[in-house]
Amino acid sequence: MNAQAYNQYKKSVVETVAPEKLLLMLYDAAIKNIDNARKAIKEKDINRAHEQILRAEEIIVELMTTLNMEYEISGNLFLLYEYFYHRLTQANAQKEIAILDEVEEFLLELKGTWQEAINTLKSSTHQESRIASVPAAPAPTAAWSAKPVNPVAANVPKGINVTG
Repeated sequence: MNAQAYNQYKKSVVETVAPEKLLLMLYDAAIKNIDNARKAIKEKDINRAHEQILRAEEIIVELMTTLNMEYEISGNLFLLYEYFYHRLTQANAQKEIAILDEVEEFLLELKGTWQEAINTLKSSTHQESRIASVPAAPAPTAAWSAKPVNPVAANVPKGINVTG
């Protein structure tokens, strides 16, 4: 496969993949570039280390620019990504493996958190579709209680949206 065809294939994948999958792909690519930079530094290949760190920085910038700032968590993620970018810049200037390790550890943790959230959402969506296909329950009787069965749900303060 020639380089042009491969690049076209990669572009096609990025344009058609689900957003949550793309997010995980970006994390994987940043982690891979950091790992490659670490190896290059150990091998004293400064130019390759520089290129790999720049690629990781570009991915962090992409993560920053694609945040939906309507959500409070986006501001926190932006600050984290900004910190990662700053640390990668330092790692590149100093060719410091410890800084790469630090950023990689954070990225692995965030990726794991996103993966968990995606799995939970998929599980919840799958459960909702299964529930929708179940026949309607009989109408409640006088003995039916409107109190939630879950004791935690009973103590949720008013005004907090727990449904997402």
